[in-house]
Amino acid sequence: MRDDRSEALRDWYGRQARALPWRIPPGSDAMPDPYRIWLSEVMLQQTTVAAVKAYFATFTTTWPTVHDLAAADDAAVMAAWAGLGYYARARNLLKCARAVVADHDGVFPRTEADLLTLHGIGPYTAAAIAAIAFQSRAVVVDGNVERVMTRLGAIETPLPGAKPEIRALADTLTPDTRPGDHAQAVMDLGATICTPKSPACVLCPLRDHCDGRKAGIAESLPRKAPKIPKPERRGYVYVARRGAQCLLETRPAKGLLGGMLAFPTSDWSDTPIPAAPFDARWKDAGEVRHTFTHFHLTLRVLTTTQGGNPDRGEWAPLDPKALPTVFAKAWRQAFPDT
Repeated sequence: MRDDRSEALRDWYGRQARALPWRIPPGSDAMPDPYRIWLSEVMLQQTTVAAVKAYFATFTTTWPTVHDLAAADDAAVMAAWAGLGYYARARNLLKCARAVVADHDGVFPRTEADLLTLHGIGPYTAAAIAAIAFQSRAVVVDGNVERVMTRLGAIETPLPGAKPEIRALADTLTPDTRPGDHAQAVMDLGATICTPKSPACVLCPLRDHCDGRKAGIAESLPRKAPKIPKPERRGYVYVARRGAQCLLETRPAKGLLGGMLAFPTSDWSDTPIPAAPFDARWKDAGEVRHTFTHFHLTLRVLTTTQGGNPDRGEWAPLDPKALPTVFAKAWRQAFPDT
């Protein structure tokens, strides 16, 4: 059945679609590359488009196909991911690429159900790949889509409780034809017009259909349940420099920042126990603070330019860009002039 809302949205998308490096422009005869769609969607999880663009360019230049990525060295991939955050995504990226090559002959599955069997692919990512890469009808719901739907339907139930209502409304709008363009259109609308603050309702292709605008509550939506404060943890980080080398270690594969290159640290807890990797005159360089998904972390930065025989880690040249953000902060705190 014809839906004026969907048609208005896709007409707008045909004129206003964002030019993104992983996207095929609307109306193009070219076929989307499932590898590039998958890679971009994994990178975009809880990360902005602006932050992802450079990483996407690096990955697709270094590993242009899923076969290339599957054959890549783990450390090289983790280093290329450094700074993008949520490092479990990088580990799952490798597992997924290798499974696609080993179990699917290097061809991404076409259905949501089969995509969901792959490491690191959840309901949103599976739907996005199915719709955008394979033009299969799939209901794609991310944060932008949630905001558009709550305003369009004046859904006042707070998130996350509103998710079933949001999905149901998104389902009614999702067409059988050009579902990939539709999904990208809703996401673009949320990113450029139906923004969290000061939405540009006068420019919106759905303004005449928007119950939230008619009720004068669009900007206040979506409602959100009160956040539970994140716990605070503390720790020590040891930034040791010996000439052109620094003391570095690879964090355990399982756990936070697993497999990433890092400076040695103590435990991260309410009452961390100092754990210097070797005896030296450690200088207190101050603190750095970083927020992870589930907690805030404050690290006391201790530094030395003495050499030593560490009980863990190795002396090696340092590329600060290969460090996770929290350790890059520690490096800048310890040696601000480098």
